[in-house]
Amino acid sequence: MEEENEEIKTFKDLGLAESLVEACEKLGWKNPLKIQIEAIPLALEGKDVIGLAQTGSGKTGAFALPILHALLEAPRPNNFFACVLSPTRELAIQIAEQFEALGSEIGVKCAVLVGGIDMVQQSIKIAKQPHIIVGTPGRVLDHLKHTKGFSLNRLKYLVLDEADRLLNEDFEESLNEILQMIPRERRTFLFSATMTKKVQKLQRVCLRNPVKIEAASKYSTVDTLKQQYRFLPAKHKDCYLVYILTEMSGSTSMVFTRTCDATRLLALILRNLGLKAIPINGHMSQSKRLGALNKFKSGECNILLCTDVASRGLDIPAVDMVINYDIPTNSKSITIIIKQKFTCMTHYTSKLTQDLESWKKTDYIHRVGRTARAGRSGVAISLVNQYELEWYVQIEKLIDKKLPEYPAQEEEVLLLDERVSEAKRLAVMKMKESGGKKKRRGEEDNDGEDIDKYFGLKNGKSSKKFRR
Repeated sequence: MEEENEEIKTFKDLGLAESLVEACEKLGWKNPLKIQIEAIPLALEGKDVIGLAQTGSGKTGAFALPILHALLEAPRPNNFFACVLSPTRELAIQIAEQFEALGSEIGVKCAVLVGGIDMVQQSIKIAKQPHIIVGTPGRVLDHLKHTKGFSLNRLKYLVLDEADRLLNEDFEESLNEILQMIPRERRTFLFSATMTKKVQKLQRVCLRNPVKIEAASKYSTVDTLKQQYRFLPAKHKDCYLVYILTEMSGSTSMVFTRTCDATRLLALILRNLGLKAIPINGHMSQSKRLGALNKFKSGECNILLCTDVASRGLDIPAVDMVINYDIPTNSKSITIIIKQKFTCMTHYTSKLTQDLESWKKTDYIHRVGRTARAGRSGVAISLVNQYELEWYVQIEKLIDKKLPEYPAQEEEVLLLDERVSEAKRLAVMKMKESGGKKKRRGEEDNDGEDIDKYFGLKNGKSSKKFRR
């Protein structure tokens, strides 16, 4: 199989229609990537496919191209031909954009069904009978139940992208309902960067004699990714962040934090220091999130402060560096575990502990997967304080690597301490000032109309006070 793969040089060799090969060339896709070489021929044969591949390895092309090829070959292609489910709004929008770009020559129509956007507007798009539906499970289910004339009973293809995340407690119930409302006779593609026990269970339920492709180990990162850590006192973490971003001032960077408030605070600190930073988090409206993402993609801002909302599937080609300001955790799981420990120590189960570790591991893989995508190189640096050391050690065990320490002289880093402390003091004041007024019900966040207004926080319409 490996010898065959080495001989395949172009998308045409994979058996794709000429118009799709030309579309790939227009997008600058010169040669198929490993997951595409493995998955596309099998999908074209009509097989169900499970694709396990690193984030940034070309999974979207691996399922979009066979679906578009089948659409071309269908004698009378029906509408609602394929449905792609993803865990985040941004990823759904990005997948739809790739379908439309690849299918531009053949007139492919897509509809994106995600939360945060008016359902009536989406119903109008559904009424136009698109070929491809891309959405999050909750919103797709809402339309299946409430939008007149919308049914997936003639669906030919189902894609579950980032399947490990689709099976968490937020989506599992909706996903199960959707599976009951679509035909059993269909092709199913399941793609994920990580293969968990829940994903293995799902493959038994909704795939028929699938072919499994492992273009990655269970938890793995690409070889072009340089991973480092820095052990530091918690009180100096902001200084190290500023130092690293200053050292890499010409680079585009994504900084991951644990909370929405932290993204806003750090963005304020960095902008007070003259750095071009913008936050994206789950407390922002959909339009503001997309606005922040577009500013980052266009280069207007070269630092994106984000929560794990941005860690799944987003393809931003020019990301040079990822910084884990906070080591990944799952707050809901921690709450459950704490409650169990305090209410009944004897019933504190190992299963919950294992689930928590799995979440931390997969979140780390997806975060660092925002850089070093599609064969490019990249750097990932984790800032580890004394309270996070145990979590970090578990991540090293997961990826089976002992990472090198990021080189920095502490004396040199702490020269920034006075400036960073003053920038933080001003940022905290700004957030406290803006947190005094509560948002009315139904009122949209006013953050992010443009960057200056966002960071000026005029009118004080932030939804919550900064909580330390």
